[in-house]
Amino acid sequence: MNYQQTANTVLMIRPVRFGFNEETALTNSFQSAIPQLSANQIQDIALLEFDNFVQKLQQHGVEVLVVEDTLYPHTPDSIFPNNWLSTHQNGTVATYPMKTPNRREERREDIITALSNTFGLTINKREHFEQHEHKGQMLEGTGSLVLDRVHRIAYASVSERTNPGLVLEWVQRMNYQSAVLFSAYDTKGLVYHTNVVMCIGEGFAVLGSHAIANTRERLHVMQQLENTGHEIIEVSNEQLLNHYAGNMLQLRNKQGERILVLSQQAYDSLDYRQIKALQRHNDLLLPIPIHVIETIGGGSVRCMLCEVFLKKG
Repeated sequence: MNYQQTANTVLMIRPVRFGFNEETALTNSFQSAIPQLSANQIQDIALLEFDNFVQKLQQHGVEVLVVEDTLYPHTPDSIFPNNWLSTHQNGTVATYPMKTPNRREERREDIITALSNTFGLTINKREHFEQHEHKGQMLEGTGSLVLDRVHRIAYASVSERTNPGLVLEWVQRMNYQSAVLFSAYDTKGLVYHTNVVMCIGEGFAVLGSHAIANTRERLHVMQQLENTGHEIIEVSNEQLLNHYAGNMLQLRNKQGERILVLSQQAYDSLDYRQIKALQRHNDLLLPIPIHVIETIGGGSVRCMLCEVFLKKG
């Protein structure tokens, strides 16, 4: 199979009760409350940010499948579907074990059914990993796994939400070649998700290598990326941990153009050299303002996008 790195379609979940998630805050140091905003104001602003994001993607030729969240059960993080669901070019849909109970509630069979029944996509196979939850082993989708889909390598930063044994099981079950495991740190301990630290596109990788404390691990990650033809674009710890500069996603639009989606604050943190390097590998950099979603949710644009690789018909 001729594997693609980038999707031209994404699934996004429109929030109905977005808010600060007390359960996940224990392992996500990126989350911050905004006490001057009421719960209703937070939801209203998040909805505006979400709808603007969808509109921007559509204006630039990216297909967006939007599914409305449900009021009950209350899932304050449902806006981040890439953690419980991934789709793959061979028609596989995978579902994942989530660390907190209210994030497990996000796994909705009706969304998977909608992929085939509403959106006309073909699902050939299901892979379930969520049964590992009762053993305390987590693997939160493409938050935990940053995938080199072309060379079949899964990069994973080990944390309470990313179990190394489960990464290896995933590689074997999903017909990948290998896993690159490492530990990345923020100021409070292990970084909660790999996709905060790195992003892989066609011919390039954004990497906050300074977050990888172990020199051997850091060099191994960089060597693997370089050996597979990726130009490494370094971001600093400050850019990474304070501005989500690692949390980007490359997509293609209907015209085949490469679009790099990143948040406005991530874009604003980049210097001239970094922007020029990213422009070499992308036809467009698309900054999205999602300040409230980032601050309260502790995740950025990449977390909001579940790539859809399933074929129509």
